[in-house]
Amino acid sequence: MRDLVFVHGRAQQHKDSMALKDEWISAWADGLKKNGLSVPLPHSQIHFPYYGDTLDQLVAGKSPEDAAKIVVRGVAPGAGGELSLEEKAFIEAVLLESVEHFEKDPEGAIQRALPPGAIIEKGVLNWGWVQAILEVLDKHVPSASGMSVALATRDVYQYLTNDVTRTVIDTGTASAIPENKEAVVVSHSLGTVVAYNVLRQNSQKQRWKVPLFVTLGSPLAVAVIKQKLAGIKPLGFPANVAAWFNAMDERDVVSLYPLDKENFPLTPAIDNNTDVHNGTSNAHGISGYLGDKVVAKRIYDAVIAEA
Repeated sequence: MRDLVFVHGRAQQHKDSMALKDEWISAWADGLKKNGLSVPLPHSQIHFPYYGDTLDQLVAGKSPEDAAKIVVRGVAPGAGGELSLEEKAFIEAVLLESVEHFEKDPEGAIQRALPPGAIIEKGVLNWGWVQAILEVLDKHVPSASGMSVALATRDVYQYLTNDVTRTVIDTGTASAIPENKEAVVVSHSLGTVVAYNVLRQNSQKQRWKVPLFVTLGSPLAVAVIKQKLAGIKPLGFPANVAAWFNAMDERDVVSLYPLDKENFPLTPAIDNNTDVHNGTSNAHGISGYLGDKVVAKRIYDAVIAEA
């Protein structure tokens, strides 16, 4: 029986990591029930690197020494922080790409969302313009707050541009992946960016064997995110990964595109499932992905396969 590693996404600060791990396992169990199956391995073989509070504190400007240490199970206080101009520009780029994904006339849609008679210059320094972008996004997924997308991209920005933050997060995440033993790695949202970077950066350094890498609700194909990743290291299929399965709900405002040859071309090709109907309020929640019948079975088959 192979081990399983879950890598969580953003906005997980101030949570009990053990309870969070149990939520993921419970969601997967729900998906397995739809297949007439149950969780096939003990919780001790399911690893859950928790970096929520650490990322929250590092984003707020704390030093690695002051920020909470990443542990497979642990909790620590978090903090807030102001956005820099560079962060705002990054956020606007992601938000605009989201609007372009949903709207044939994105600029027209944003202008129509502005108050009647308002003349507002484009750009991140104009909150009215940003609010209009968020309003357009909320029309497509009403319960998915556009601001949540903006906050998500802030976390991604800090991870992709701050070497110290990235090193701390990567080191903690890597510690949960067993060496000399096969392990299926399942990641969600920002966690897909972290897991992908950790796997590709350590492909020659760690003795990892990943028969299946799963990405759920992944923003990896968003242009500005892809560009930042390529700046760290050229994009490539992790050498320690045998197969990659990506699943998304087309209504998910974080996961805009499948990881296919047009949007995230790698060799070998990534297997994409775009038919997920995520039942969470914003079509992005982890329970909606792990609870999907096809996704749950794909993970199960990889875990029980003979090493």
